[in-house]
Amino acid sequence: MSFFEKLKRGLQKTKNAIIKPFAELFKSLRGVDEDLMDELEEILVCADVGAVTADEILTELRVRIKENKIKDSEEVKIALKSIMHDMVGNGGEIVFGKGITVILVIGVNGVGKTTSIGKIAASLKRQHKKVVVAAADTFRAAAIDQLSVWTDRAGVELIKHTEGSDPAAVVFDAINAAKKRSADALIIDTAGRLHNKKNLMNELAKIDRVISRELPDSNRETLLVLDSTTGQNAVNQAKEFKNAADITGIVLTKLDGTAKGGIIFSIKNELNIPVKFIGVGEQIDDMEKFDADDFINALFE
Repeated sequence: MSFFEKLKRGLQKTKNAIIKPFAELFKSLRGVDEDLMDELEEILVCADVGAVTADEILTELRVRIKENKIKDSEEVKIALKSIMHDMVGNGGEIVFGKGITVILVIGVNGVGKTTSIGKIAASLKRQHKKVVVAAADTFRAAAIDQLSVWTDRAGVELIKHTEGSDPAAVVFDAINAAKKRSADALIIDTAGRLHNKKNLMNELAKIDRVISRELPDSNRETLLVLDSTTGQNAVNQAKEFKNAADITGIVLTKLDGTAKGGIIFSIKNELNIPVKFIGVGEQIDDMEKFDADDFINALFE
């Protein structure tokens, strides 16, 4: 099964929350008026698109209806689809140059951070990239063991110390291993301690100093993992982490288990952080880079 087919199946709950009500509304459409806009807004908010983002979508829809003199339900649907596509945008590529690309992965416990690292590593390996993973979440019980299971599945090397070790020391050793193996990517797991922003910032700053010293010319990514089933709480987490780290992309997990996939629009619109990877299942190949065309088509087909 292709990833697009998995995406279509995985987004079924979100599709039922957004597109199915749209279709039913358009079937009984009597006119393109403010009553229609009110009902569209309710559908978007219920799917966790968020009130602010829903208002912006509908403001643009009103403009297009007026400019193009839209009176037909199919034209409204086409305009809405175009607006949502433009808003979510594409996630962009992980940049690979001549040296090692460092991918720092952050996020609170329970969002699927460790499994996402394994899936991203597997995805990069399928692209013929040589990947090394650093187990720098040394504080959470069994985090290293869990990451070991996923890196074994992905078929990539894991650099680890014992539980309670200095995360920056793990990163230092992982950088040396990545250099020796001429790796394309070094993925670094980190401890998610959102409740103590000062400790989080200090830890990330220490890791950053090691990377800057040992790999001064490396391409850098900081990916925040969010659980889509938590809805607007995921947006709030992103806001908090954005204050503590220079986030370059979002990894959105568990899209197959929620009707709240509309948060993908809120994240991009309110925070201007691109979604770079999405996960739609539990298997090692159930995560791929985000593609706006595939996502919108999977929703509307």
